[in-house]
Amino acid sequence: MTIIAAADGSALGNPGPAGWAWYIDDDHWRAGGWKHGTNNMGELMAVLDLLRATADRPAEPLHILCDSQYVINSVTKWMPGWKKKGWKKSDGKPVLNVDLLQEIDAALVGRTYEFEWVKGHAGHAMNEAADVRARAAATAFQQGRELDAGPGLGGGPAAETVQQPAAPAVESEQDHLFSSFEDVQEAGAGTAELDAVVTLERELMEPSVRADSSAVAYLLHHDFLQVGSRGTVHDRDAAVAALAEAAGAPAGTFELLHASAVPADGAGADAHPLGAHLTYRIAGAGYALIVSSLWVRQDDRWRLRFRQSTPER
Repeated sequence: MTIIAAADGSALGNPGPAGWAWYIDDDHWRAGGWKHGTNNMGELMAVLDLLRATADRPAEPLHILCDSQYVINSVTKWMPGWKKKGWKKSDGKPVLNVDLLQEIDAALVGRTYEFEWVKGHAGHAMNEAADVRARAAATAFQQGRELDAGPGLGGGPAAETVQQPAAPAVESEQDHLFSSFEDVQEAGAGTAELDAVVTLERELMEPSVRADSSAVAYLLHHDFLQVGSRGTVHDRDAAVAALAEAAGAPAGTFELLHASAVPADGAGADAHPLGAHLTYRIAGAGYALIVSSLWVRQDDRWRLRFRQSTPER
C-alpha cells in the first residue's frame, strides 16, 4: 500500500526560527525545528524525517507531496550531479544544506518513492495540514514554548529525539537566491534543461526575487528588452527598477502553454541548446496575460533576453 504524505517547512524571517512537518492524517504526523534555520532546511528535514519514520516499511511505496521546487529538483535532478562532483556545484562551491541532502540520499537507498509538486497556500488539504504544523513548530521555537511534535507513525524514533543538525549553516536570503539559480543551471540538455528555464522564469515572478535587484539583474541578459502589455518598452535597468516597484504584488497564477529549445547550428542532440522559447499565461486579480519569453545561454548559464506580454482576449 502506498504511503501518501505531505512534507513542508517554515522559517519566520527566512532565516529565523524554523520548523518542519510531515502529515499523513490527523493520527499520523510529526513536526520539529530549530531556533535558527531557513525554509529550505525545513522542507528538506521534513522529507528526511518522513523517510526515517517509514524506514521499517521499505516495501511500501512513498508518495511525497511537496510545494518546494527546490526540494524536488534537488533530490530528483541535481543530487546525482552533485555527488559526482564531491557534493560541489559546477562553480566548485559546496552545495548548501549538504548534511541534510547526504542523509536524504542515504535514506533513499532501497526505497520506492515519487514526488508530486502541489501549489502551496492554495487549499490543498494535506499540504495545508503540514504547513500549519511546520509554522506552529517555528513559532514554538520563536516564543520559547514546548513543541507539539505529533504522534509520529511508529517504527521510527520519537520526534523529540530525531537527530538534526545541531548548528546548521544558514545562508543569507540573497545567497539562497543565487544558489537556487546556480542549482537550476546544473540541468542537462533536452527536456530537463527546458524544465530548468521554466523554473527560472517562475523565479522572476516571486516577490522575494523581484525585490532583490541584484537577483533580477543576475537573470537578465545585458541586452534584455521587454515589451509590456501596454506597449511600454523597458531595457535591463528599467525592467529591474519596475520589478522592484512591483515586488509587493502577489505572484500571479502561472500556466505553461509551450516550451521549445532553440538548437545551435550543427549541434548534436545531446548538446546544450542555444536558446529556449516559452509561452505561458499569467493571471491574477483583474488581469490575464499571454507572455512570450526568450532565454539564451551566456557565460555558460541561462539569461532572459526578451519578453513580451499581451492582454488575453
